[in-house]
Amino acid sequence: MDITSLPFLLAVASLVLGVVAAAIFVYVVLPKQRRAKAKAATPPAPKAEPQPPSPEPEEPVPTKRTAKVKQHSLFVIFSHPDSTTDERLAEWLRGKEASYDAVKKVFFIKGKQPSNPITIANAFPPGEMPDLLQGETHEPIRGISLLVKPPLHKRRNQQMYVYVELAKELNDAFSGNLLDAEQQPASESTYAHIIG
Repeated sequence: MDITSLPFLLAVASLVLGVVAAAIFVYVVLPKQRRAKAKAATPPAPKAEPQPPSPEPEEPVPTKRTAKVKQHSLFVIFSHPDSTTDERLAEWLRGKEASYDAVKKVFFIKGKQPSNPITIANAFPPGEMPDLLQGETHEPIRGISLLVKPPLHKRRNQQMYVYVELAKELNDAFSGNLLDAEQQPASESTYAHIIG
């Protein structure tokens, strides 16, 4: 290979790469700009004229919550809290293979999606719970809150089913009151909203 052919070869290669880059620009970037200009040039839809009110009062249509929920919460308030309740709760947590986070002072249950665990926290005072698995107690726990983040995609809501079942199971096991985030008794519509 000649020493003068190397610069010539590099020049041809850079020319070919430049042509390829220009072709990509023409096929990818320019159509997006044309679509954006066309979208901006289209006039807004004409506003409909207001219709006179109907003589009959309309029934209010129930609206669905469209706001994204950052975290679902259910509360199980124990009907008769005492030291045996704490022991039974500790056994229940062991059965669910719960792990204790000493920093946050809550328990985590992996469920179906370990990346989004279900949090078990004390309802009174909110958040801090003793490590019942190590026999640590302060005063009888009067209730717990179950917390979980909703999935980003509906098809990944297996954890929501586990979450609802755990709440129902706890409520049955401790003869408690199962409340929703607004402190109202949880119902089937509450569970349907959580499951999505």
